[in-house]
Amino acid sequence: MYANNKLTFKPSRVGMAIVLVGGFFSWLLIMPALAATPGGEEIDWFKLGMGLFGGLAFFLFGMEQMSDGLKAAAGETLKIVLAKLTKNRFMGAATGAFITAVLNSSSVTTVLVVGFITAGLMTMSQSIGVIFGANIGSTMTAQIVAFNVTQYALVGVVIGFLMLFTGKGDKARHYGSMIMGLGLIFYGMGVMSDAMNPLRTYEPFLELMVKMENPILGILVGAVFTALVQSSAATTGIAIVMASEGLMSLPAGIALAFGSNIGTCATAVLAAIGKPRAAVRAAGVHITFNIAGVLLWVFFIDYLAELVSTISPSYPDLQGKERLAAEVPRQIANAHTVFNVANTLIFIWFTTYFARFVEWLIPDVPEDEKEIIRPKYLDDSLIDTPSLALQRVRMELGHMGDILKAMFAKVDEAFEQRDRDLFEEVTKMDDQVDLLHEHILSYLSRVGKEPLNDKQDREMFLLMTALDTMESLGNLIQVEIVGIGHKFIDDEIELSEAMHVMLRDLYEALMEAFDSAVRAVKDDDQRAAQQVMVVKGEINHQIREAQRHQAEKLVVEKSRLPVLRVEMEVLDHF
Repeated sequence: MYANNKLTFKPSRVGMAIVLVGGFFSWLLIMPALAATPGGEEIDWFKLGMGLFGGLAFFLFGMEQMSDGLKAAAGETLKIVLAKLTKNRFMGAATGAFITAVLNSSSVTTVLVVGFITAGLMTMSQSIGVIFGANIGSTMTAQIVAFNVTQYALVGVVIGFLMLFTGKGDKARHYGSMIMGLGLIFYGMGVMSDAMNPLRTYEPFLELMVKMENPILGILVGAVFTALVQSSAATTGIAIVMASEGLMSLPAGIALAFGSNIGTCATAVLAAIGKPRAAVRAAGVHITFNIAGVLLWVFFIDYLAELVSTISPSYPDLQGKERLAAEVPRQIANAHTVFNVANTLIFIWFTTYFARFVEWLIPDVPEDEKEIIRPKYLDDSLIDTPSLALQRVRMELGHMGDILKAMFAKVDEAFEQRDRDLFEEVTKMDDQVDLLHEHILSYLSRVGKEPLNDKQDREMFLLMTALDTMESLGNLIQVEIVGIGHKFIDDEIELSEAMHVMLRDLYEALMEAFDSAVRAVKDDDQRAAQQVMVVKGEINHQIREAQRHQAEKLVVEKSRLPVLRVEMEVLDHF
């Protein structure tokens, strides 16, 4: 059971580890200086640092746990939603917001979008709406955190733990992981909040928090921290925790949230490294949109603070830090949401211009002639979400199937023209099939190391079977049928008119069947699979007729034995 919920190595976790370990050891180094400052003797700095970084560890781990649980439970459904509900920019924005809110990861939404662009299922303009909406969805965690129900945190941990370790089905365990993660988020908040309580009266720290109201400083700190932990929700969440202790004003919290929007672009940049041009352009849209949004609002932070103060709950019966602690957390969460919603409503009218700008900024580059072929759809960043990774394998099998269909069509052309060069092209195309086979097999082996439910495990087995069958088909065309083609040319063999017509009909039926088979695998299309079974009956009938014709000719045309033998060989391989 534990193996089904194992930790995997991710770049984001590396960033978190750097922040936690580096931050804690830095804290140990500066403790003597802190203790020497006025008032320092009244604070247990080791205990404060332990609580602060320990709580941050719980918070970040809870974020990962909740996100992983949701992706495993709902990833397959959400990819279907994303594919169907992006017909226009407004629907795309709403869909992007919904999916990011559920997955708690705007980067996963962007990766999905890149796959659809590459597959030709979505235009760049359509994808921009989804990317805009993803920023709205990413504010959902901050809204949850702002409820500050830390006293009930361990209830979520207990319920999630029971579901995770005693649940009968995969769905129950995934939702258990999500609930446990949510509980850990609130528990981490509580630990950090308790640890920072002594700072309420520590003047040097309060002076530092006042400086954070400087928009440039606040944005810079938010951007750097978010780039390190690769989570804008974590930065906003920590700002909310500090505000809940009365340590952070609303303008400072807004500046940190703005910075988190810029810092999260680091994730998009890392995800685009080494990826196709569509991925790089999607990252370019993400960066351009986020930076433009911050620049648009940076001089209006006070107005935004006034707006969210008006629409957020207020507690006039409280005074001083108690009032700040009660009001500011929700105000920061609301400011983050209002900021991203407003930016989307403003910029969504200019998606075409965004697309043109990014295409100008990131032009197409000629493919490396040394590389025979590269996968179009496989994406390493989706491996830890098996349902989405297996969908990419289906798409890559469709890519491989297109090459096989082109090989078979080229074979037909080569036979018709008796052209050795065309047969040589078929051989080179089989090299592409072999390379894709290696890439897909390697990708599937890495997906197989992730926790898979029974459905995903069976799907993976079927995809591996389809992959091996397609690779074998490529070898059959390249070795056997091309070999017969050379024999046709060398021995100047001429098919009988009747056999020529039969093979032509059989070839067309095979092409129809193969096209439907590839579509069935790529799109998980049951109707296409049923069509293969229908055509199979027709193919079997045609083969029987051709075999009967061959048997009759064998009796009466013994002088044409060499030709009949080659015709039977072609028929056999077809």
